[in-house]
Amino acid sequence: MVDQQNANPAGDRVAVVTGGSGGIGQAICRRLADDGCAVVINYAGRPAEAEGLAKTITDRGGRAIAVRADVADENDVAALFEAAESAFGGVDVVINTAGIMLLSPLAELDLAVLDRMHRINIRGTFVVGREAARRVRSGGAIINLSTSIVKIALPTYGAYAASKGAVDALTLILAKELRGRDITVNAVAPGPTATPLFLDGKDQESIDRLARMAPLERLGVPADIAEVVAFLAGPARWVNGQILYANGGVI
Repeated sequence: MVDQQNANPAGDRVAVVTGGSGGIGQAICRRLADDGCAVVINYAGRPAEAEGLAKTITDRGGRAIAVRADVADENDVAALFEAAESAFGGVDVVINTAGIMLLSPLAELDLAVLDRMHRINIRGTFVVGREAARRVRSGGAIINLSTSIVKIALPTYGAYAASKGAVDALTLILAKELRGRDITVNAVAPGPTATPLFLDGKDQESIDRLARMAPLERLGVPADIAEVVAFLAGPARWVNGQILYANGGVI
């Protein structure tokens, strides 16, 4: 068992971050590397960003590799974990950041859009979670990315919120299934956060309105979310089976 009192935030842990080339994923990789964690940066379609991030981390004295994998493909995901074990000796932290957000009123929803989000957001989380449950070492952490939209319930977000509601349910159940393993399982649910995924297709008036929803009167930034993830990845050994809302107070 890890030393609960003396462990630093990440120590010599090894983290696999899916969707690590994206906005929040990149911030998480940088934060964990700064905390001393070896980082496996998973990507699907942006190799230059992932490789560039790995180089930035290693140039600063950290440890990082970039590995391509489709999170919804069980063979790809198994190979991702094998690459982590080969490079760094094992896996202690798994962060499920990979996801897509496509918006539409329910009455106008193209079911192909629903199927795309189901494949990445739901199936991808299940496939990565299954591999994590098999491989994460004692003292480790599994952290899924949910969304505050499940709670806020904004129009046009129905299909996306439904996919993340499934992530919430899986998180709570997996935490109980890993009883006795000393592995925590939690989800972080960001609110409106200034990432390309969130800002795409929104006009400035909509962005300003969303920023005013929080009492802090701003959008979140990826570093805000990375800070919460780093807490769960390291010192937060008594937080388990929870959905943490990182949204500046939006209700």
